[in-house]
Amino acid sequence: MSKYPDIYINKGRVRLMFEDEAGFGRINRPKYCWAPEGVRPEVPCHFIREYRWAYGAVEPMTGDSIFRVISRCDTICMNWFLAEISREYAADFICLGVDGAGWHKSKGLIVPKNIGLITLPAYTPEMNPIEQIWDEIREKGFPNIALKTLEKVVDRLCDTICKLTSETIKSITCRSWIAEMSAWK
Repeated sequence: MSKYPDIYINKGRVRLMFEDEAGFGRINRPKYCWAPEGVRPEVPCHFIREYRWAYGAVEPMTGDSIFRVISRCDTICMNWFLAEISREYAADFICLGVDGAGWHKSKGLIVPKNIGLITLPAYTPEMNPIEQIWDEIREKGFPNIALKTLEKVVDRLCDTICKLTSETIKSITCRSWIAEMSAWK
């Protein structure tokens, strides 16, 4: 008997995707930067703590992705994002790797029928390849800058996400163990 007896797989394909959330806001973490020897670089910094959350899911084998910027991280927002993934890939079944965040295992979580959640082991961010996408977004979109408004942060975040190509996503996220798993047929 199947572990998921009520899952109906359409004629689409099975996709292995990984999901995560990351906060972007008006608090910056200064990054290393070049400066001439003996010169200490000046980097803008501010102490305001305003955030928006980027939710993302990536498929390492193809570089397909879906991202949304949302005001908070909780079960309600996770339900909405899962529904967005389900609609985007309606013909397919998604095996979705998630970390152990509380809203990923909440009793109020509503998982669409074409999505199966795979909880990754605790304290293993290296197993969730989307973590490197957040690093890429921070490196390319937010290098030692302090933006004046939260709206400007969201604009910069959206612009940076839109510049991610499927080839870039594949090159960052497709690890050998994922490729080997995907080769099993």
